[in-house]
Amino acid sequence: MNKQGKLITKSLLPFAISCIAMTFSPFIGVNKVKAETHEMQQAGTIKGTVVDENNEPVIGATILVVGGSTTHGAVTDFDGNFSVNAKPGQKLKITYIGYDEMIVTAKTGMIVKLKATAGVQLAGVEVVAYGVQKKVTMTGAVSSVKSEDLIRTSVGSVNNVLGGQLSGVTTVQYSGEPGSDAAEIFVRGKATWGDSSPLIQVDGVERTMADIDPNEIESVTVLKDASATAVFGVRGANGVVLITTKRGTEGKAKISVTTSWTALSPTKMVEQASSYEYANFYNQMSYNDYLQNANVSVANGKYASVDAFMAENAFNPSFSQGIIQKFKDGSDPIRFPNTGWADYIMKDVTLQQQHNLNISGGTDRVKYFISAGYYAQGGLFREFDRGYNYGYQYQRFNYRGNLDLKATKTTTLSFNVAGNVNDADKPYTGQGSGGMIKNIYYATPFSSPGIVDGKMVYCTTDYTDGLNLPFLGGSGMAYYGNGFMQTNVNKLQMDLVLDQKLDFITKGLSFKVKGSYNSAFTVNKQGNCGVATFNPLVQYDEQGNVILNPDGTPYIVYRQNGNDTDPSYKVSQGKGRDWYLEGSFNYSRVFGKHTVNALLLYNQSKQYYYSGTSYPDVPRSYVGLVGRVTYDYANKYMAEFNMGYNGSENFAPGRRFGTFPAGSIGWIASEEKFWKPVSKVISFFKLRASWGLVGNDKTTEAIRFMYLADPYVTGSWGLMTNCLTQPLTDTYGYLFGNAQSGTAAGISGIAGAYEAVKNNPDIGWEKAFKQDYGFDMNFLDDRIRTTFDYYREHRTDILLRDATVPSTLGFTMPYTNAGETKSWGWEVSVSYNDKIGQDFRFWTKLNLSYNQNEIIEMKETPQKNDYMLSRGHRIGSRLMYQFWKYYEGEQTKAEYQQTFGTPFPTQLVSNLQPGDCVYVDLDKDGKIDQNDMTRDNGFTDDPEYMAGLNFGFNWKRITFNAQLTGAWNVSRYITDVFRQPFFCSSNTTQGGLLSYHVDDTWTPGTNEDPNALYPRATWSNAVQNYAGSDLWEKDAKYLRLKTVSVSYDFINPAFKKIGMTKCEVTLSGFNLFTLTPYEWGDPETRASNSPSYPLQRTYTVSLNVGF
Repeated sequence: MNKQGKLITKSLLPFAISCIAMTFSPFIGVNKVKAETHEMQQAGTIKGTVVDENNEPVIGATILVVGGSTTHGAVTDFDGNFSVNAKPGQKLKITYIGYDEMIVTAKTGMIVKLKATAGVQLAGVEVVAYGVQKKVTMTGAVSSVKSEDLIRTSVGSVNNVLGGQLSGVTTVQYSGEPGSDAAEIFVRGKATWGDSSPLIQVDGVERTMADIDPNEIESVTVLKDASATAVFGVRGANGVVLITTKRGTEGKAKISVTTSWTALSPTKMVEQASSYEYANFYNQMSYNDYLQNANVSVANGKYASVDAFMAENAFNPSFSQGIIQKFKDGSDPIRFPNTGWADYIMKDVTLQQQHNLNISGGTDRVKYFISAGYYAQGGLFREFDRGYNYGYQYQRFNYRGNLDLKATKTTTLSFNVAGNVNDADKPYTGQGSGGMIKNIYYATPFSSPGIVDGKMVYCTTDYTDGLNLPFLGGSGMAYYGNGFMQTNVNKLQMDLVLDQKLDFITKGLSFKVKGSYNSAFTVNKQGNCGVATFNPLVQYDEQGNVILNPDGTPYIVYRQNGNDTDPSYKVSQGKGRDWYLEGSFNYSRVFGKHTVNALLLYNQSKQYYYSGTSYPDVPRSYVGLVGRVTYDYANKYMAEFNMGYNGSENFAPGRRFGTFPAGSIGWIASEEKFWKPVSKVISFFKLRASWGLVGNDKTTEAIRFMYLADPYVTGSWGLMTNCLTQPLTDTYGYLFGNAQSGTAAGISGIAGAYEAVKNNPDIGWEKAFKQDYGFDMNFLDDRIRTTFDYYREHRTDILLRDATVPSTLGFTMPYTNAGETKSWGWEVSVSYNDKIGQDFRFWTKLNLSYNQNEIIEMKETPQKNDYMLSRGHRIGSRLMYQFWKYYEGEQTKAEYQQTFGTPFPTQLVSNLQPGDCVYVDLDKDGKIDQNDMTRDNGFTDDPEYMAGLNFGFNWKRITFNAQLTGAWNVSRYITDVFRQPFFCSSNTTQGGLLSYHVDDTWTPGTNEDPNALYPRATWSNAVQNYAGSDLWEKDAKYLRLKTVSVSYDFINPAFKKIGMTKCEVTLSGFNLFTLTPYEWGDPETRASNSPSYPLQRTYTVSLNVGF
């Protein structure tokens, strides 16, 4: 054991326990308590347990002997147990905030069940880091959601139903791809430009949450402030999401069977132009440039008038009237098709199914929870018969077994085993789903009619009847016939926990040790093949006339290109493995009105195969020491102190460990005597505040061991050719000189070495100082509950590479602790829960959060103007020209000078035409250039405001639930074909065209609307009209009906006779309706060069049977 380990075990632990005892003993009056206990010995001792309506222990309930003094009482411990000096038959008064007061008769072994005031459960416990705490006395910022709120409708990933349910949590679902549709989660927005993902823990171990069966989850808790997250030290800077899985409870076995069937359809698809619209728009765009040439020629004096130019230079449209007529009447659908690729390729509906069986129960010695689940989702891409599966499919089998064994009265063993096996199938394209979607929008509607009589037909430009297409462009069928990809992942997770009470040392002390193991094995199968294509050709009779079918369409024969080839197979494998170990001492003790809890924990983890490029053979390790002390007096005054001490592999030995302290305080003012006059209106009021420091050691590039000696690259791999002409095309330059040697081929560069990057032994932890100030206020006997938090975060020493240094140095700059950001915001939650009579209960909850951030220092490449820098702007801000309006002629120049006080600047092109974009000269140098690009305008991809409204009711056997989510001050930046008509990956003249271009482009003479979505269509002035500007930043706010469900329980006496306790049928929907000004698909998805797989709305019918 190293010196630090010996210091912890031999000095710190005994010292910490001793300090806890000595610190609080003067205040709790130990001698007084002993005397009073001696006086009451003759009365005897009554032991019992206090639970809530769900049979969960109530922690901190006050038990007083009726008629006795206030010192003749007790407070329940963390298991809800109490021991009070009283005689059997005496009356005991039991009180706890949020519950009705109860007077009961004392008897040994009694179990008292408290009833929540007005039907609202205020109290209970909340899952926190490495344990639980009483809700009522918590001082940290925490949000949580229970199991029933996660399974109202069938979803593959629990990530997708968290948005709007938890204040301070932002979710963005970029993709609907089966098996890869989990939403990204941010806790209180982004506070750094690097990795902003929160730490995810499942049952106290860092794991993914995207592939957990929601039916296995008991609760999801989000820790937001430093007080709640500081104990995680290195990993808590971005917030923490704690997932607790279900466990067994004492009683008869409970069996729950859930089955659901779902129909899925895209929420919103991007609309494409028809062949007829495409041809006319193409000709119009060509004519716009033709007219521009005419105007420029007249302005330059080459022609006296536009008419003179046209007389000498006739306009030749690319698409002839004969072809346009074919597109319009559809008389030749094979050779001149009108294929809407999204409609042709994408299904209207696909199916999803989800099934789960779980059994739970146990005795006072053994408790168990066993679950098995199956989930399958079909893809939206059609599969045209090729003899093998190549569409999108995903299926997953989940299993879990949680076992708790009470070996002795003081020893509990817990064992968890869980995992899943999943298969993801997709087409082989080499581009992923984004590339496939992009190909759809790049495609021209006349390139192919698709599959005809089992043939992959592509049109051609060499028809023999005089009607020739000017070009073909691409088709949306790039995935057809290329093969398939299959990915199988097998995950296994195991936990073993020993919890040993150490009351023989001192009451309330316990020891806990936990070991966890996770593994994943991946098999990737790939089948690559080819497919024959066919061109349609007409046939002629002996008189030279085109032969027609009975319906008047040409008789078509096909010219074959290539042949079908069988798939060639390739298999690759991947693996992952990690373990986690923790050992902790817990102390929980109640002294009259004083409650003290303490934690001292050591943890260590090791992750193998962490990186495929940065030291792939060396596992990543973390080690940490955690301390926490909480204190509350009479459930009225609370204080908490946390400490995390963590070590990271990324820093040199002298800087490897970081200390992250945090503290919080709270005051329940409603427990004071002066509050009684208003208690009937404001039944509960708590003030709380927290401060603390958390850390981060990750970089955007996942670089490891950043303190080691500077690495060198050897050989010629990655070196740049320094000459592009023969015979020196393979000559390389090095920092240490240039050498050549003759070969049979001529001149060849000698393999050498160069310094790839500089490392920095002085770097250390990235730190975030967090503050949180909040209150909890309840009204009308806790029927209305409100929570408000205001927070600030100052993040310093962010790891970055200094870009202020010239790139001519010849090596990559080292990481330094030079970045700085700040973020702030607020969260509010208001809920109302009440009932009318005995049968009707209703509820509603509103969550609203606001997050803002600013980059203070990023060490960027120097720029002429501050508005060009990320510094001083929101994380993710975009560098864009500031669009002013569409050009209207000379009057626009005068209007510009009147508006901005400077002459009209030279734009990116010199020959502006009406309908072209006009940009603002921000630096007032008389010209538009890159120095006029600014980050001052618009929003970013992550919303500043996030809201959720949940409401529902229960009446007898009917239950209704609905959730609305909304986001605003959020935008999407459209690029590629979504911005520029006829754009594709290889050119800007033969790509796709969207309906939005056709419907809302500024067009001379027909649509000169100053508010048109798109400027004048042009190739000549494309550099002006399609430049990156805030014209292309589109408002993506939305209000969405996220979930809605209606359930009816068909349970009846006949069902009860066979042991059935529940037979509930539910109709539910997900993403059913969205209000948004955003037109380019779903507002959460991307309209860029990597567009998103469509999100889906779902319609589900499910059955839940319980025994």
